[in-house]
Amino acid sequence: MTATTETRKFEAEVAQVLHLVTHSLYSHKEIFLRELISNASDACDKLRFEAIANPDLLAGSGELHIDVSWDKAARTVTIRDTGIGMTRDDVVANIGTIASSGTRRFLEAMSGEQKADARLIGQFGVGFYSAFVVADRVTVLTRHADAAPEAGVKWESDGRGEYALEAATLPERGTTVILHLKADEDEFLDGWKLRSLVRKYSDHVAFPIRMPKDAPSPADEDAGDDAPKADAAPEDAAPEWETANDASALWTKPKSEISDEDYQGFYKALGHDFNDAAAWTHNRVEGSQSFTTLLYLPSQPPFDLMMGGRDERKGLKLYIKRVFVMDAAEELLPNYLRFVRGVVDADDLPLNVSRELLQHNRQLERIKGACVKRVLDLIEKLARDDADKFAAFYKAFGNTLKEGIVEDHANRERIAKILRFASTKGEGAAQTVSLDDYVGRMAVGQDTIWYITADGYAAAAGSPQLEAFRAKDIEVLLMFDRIDEWMLGHLHEYAGKSLKNVAKGELPLDEADKAKQAEAAKAAAPLVDRLKGLLGERVGDVRVSARLTDSPSCLALADYEMAPHLARLLREAGQSVPDSKPTLEINPQHALLQRIEAEADDAKATDLATLLLEQAEIAAGAPLPDPAAFVQRLNRVLLG
Repeated sequence: MTATTETRKFEAEVAQVLHLVTHSLYSHKEIFLRELISNASDACDKLRFEAIANPDLLAGSGELHIDVSWDKAARTVTIRDTGIGMTRDDVVANIGTIASSGTRRFLEAMSGEQKADARLIGQFGVGFYSAFVVADRVTVLTRHADAAPEAGVKWESDGRGEYALEAATLPERGTTVILHLKADEDEFLDGWKLRSLVRKYSDHVAFPIRMPKDAPSPADEDAGDDAPKADAAPEDAAPEWETANDASALWTKPKSEISDEDYQGFYKALGHDFNDAAAWTHNRVEGSQSFTTLLYLPSQPPFDLMMGGRDERKGLKLYIKRVFVMDAAEELLPNYLRFVRGVVDADDLPLNVSRELLQHNRQLERIKGACVKRVLDLIEKLARDDADKFAAFYKAFGNTLKEGIVEDHANRERIAKILRFASTKGEGAAQTVSLDDYVGRMAVGQDTIWYITADGYAAAAGSPQLEAFRAKDIEVLLMFDRIDEWMLGHLHEYAGKSLKNVAKGELPLDEADKAKQAEAAKAAAPLVDRLKGLLGERVGDVRVSARLTDSPSCLALADYEMAPHLARLLREAGQSVPDSKPTLEINPQHALLQRIEAEADDAKATDLATLLLEQAEIAAGAPLPDPAAFVQRLNRVLLG
């Protein structure tokens, strides 16, 4: 009986990916081998786990391995695994129509400066399509482990918008991917080149990657007549296979036997990253609960940090006695540490755990606590030992860490210790000042850590609310990341010192300052009353400021009132924010206030008073309610 071939069109976004891969990706073409071997390794991992409950899945051949071979005459490279395999529905779901939202984010990332960089492809769940970087046609033969031989599937495409599906009789389970190379890709038909790529990218894959024995490498050929030569095999003989990778779980080896290059190579294969890791920690815990952790801090953020990414390669991989169970970022680390990559291998978790059970497993909670401690220890060590690396790491992941202030109450103090900020005594916008640095510089008797939030460094550093603090040489932390205002709603003290926003509430004054302030308020009472009358419903209150020395006015907030710049951002995002009337603080000594006080024309005085309020709103990051009226008012004042 002849198999019927069905031709289907790719999902629209997959077609776009294929177009980009075929026409726009030029750098790092060798990425295809890493991605296809990684997919094959996943398939073997899945079969090993499924076989715990159903040993029959390993019927036929119990050995799990990955074979890489090439055929110069046919111009093909073949990657075959003895893993779980796929059904027809799996093929359509995994290759024809990617369900992951990673495809769209990949397209968005590729639309900019990274358009011609194939390094991105592995980070978005579209690694299979890297095959089309070097191949003009790809054939996939696959059979699921519990399917009959005649239930195999053949998939084939030239990457131009359609693919063909047909039934195939396959004697063995697993998946075979055959790349029909483009005319100018001869370098990948060389066994020495393929072996070097396996060692470079996939040496620590935990399954044997087998390759046919090849002729000696160029280095061997140059060694002279005394160098051993490989015997030529008959053309029709079955290939003799040899393992090309280390094929061992790196984390199970003693640390003394692992070089830094080994650790970095494993990280790059694990995290699909071309950059070195910033730091790592490798630990074995023995006792009532035994487990091994190997955790890495990346040096650069992956594109999928905020939104997830490829569904099966995020966060930490969980193994039980070297048996892969799942990628379990949510169970093994809290969300604010989602940038950490690595593996956890436990000895005594039940092997029949499911994702739902993992969420409520006490043993796993203990492992999670240990992982969090190790990661925070590692970040603290990086901060102590390598300032440059830590600065780069913090620039990439500092805002993500700040989420932990809200999410992880038990470790709030430790997380706060790691955070860095700009400061009025720092170096410009550089976020290099820790809370410990601040506390160490506090004046005798100071019991408050002062800060200000804004929507940019310039707005924070130039805020009029800082004037009195600068006059008294009191340091203020400048916080201008969007997450800061939200984070500080949960960070009220550090090292026994309270944290307070310079723009909120009334400033604590000593007795001399209180007397001076009361005298100034009494003298300016007529001016304050006039401003209240001129501004009417636009303000909640007007008062003489203890914050100002040079500027004419500023806004003051109640202790629990939302900062204007944050309220603006929430409204722009469609959130409902309660309306509030600002408190206007004034500096009666300023010439503008004296002009308002002396202005006999109420219309001109109203323009001046309103501009006084609006400039305070602008400085605080609040939107003007009527920009056109502001412009007209300003023009009237300028023209006199």
